[in-house]
Amino acid sequence: MATQTTSAVEYRYRIEVDDCLESPRDWENLSVFYCFHNNYILGDKHSIDHNNYDSWHELAESEFGSDDVVVPLYIYDHSGLTLSTAPFSCPFDSGRVGFAVVSKERIISEYGVYNDESKEKALARIDAEVKTYNQYLSGDVYCIFIDERFECCDRWDIVDSFGGFYGHEYAESEAISLLAEYNK
Repeated sequence: MATQTTSAVEYRYRIEVDDCLESPRDWENLSVFYCFHNNYILGDKHSIDHNNYDSWHELAESEFGSDDVVVPLYIYDHSGLTLSTAPFSCPFDSGRVGFAVVSKERIISEYGVYNDESKEKALARIDAEVKTYNQYLSGDVYCIFIDERFECCDRWDIVDSFGGFYGHEYAESEAISLLAEYNK
């Protein structure tokens, strides 16, 4: 928490966990997360029944195009959930949960061309989307409150609030910028 004084008004910011957040999978994403888990609803809505397939390979070959960017998704389930595009080292609490997929058509729509460079950009976006989704799953999402206090009293009142900051470092940097605006 930081505090700055301007004339007779003092401002501070507070950062708290955002408990009114929405899943980033409800946003406009480049990829689609096809997740299959018996205990959790993860990823995006889809109609694929993984029980119709004998293996992950068979599912991927049947459901996704050969030109699509298809990346496996893994889950670690121990005192919280973590998703990754690489397997976890603990075989007891982790395993394959599905795929992140960007279709060839979506790549062309987003980047105007389908080539190695646009596929690399799609892979980077998948990594970024997995990172953001992990922040959501782990509760690493914050609200910023700007409070004010007048010299005459010792009570702080909220003057503004902002939510949906993914990652504490990002929330902290935005809070400092917001506080600077109030102290102009």
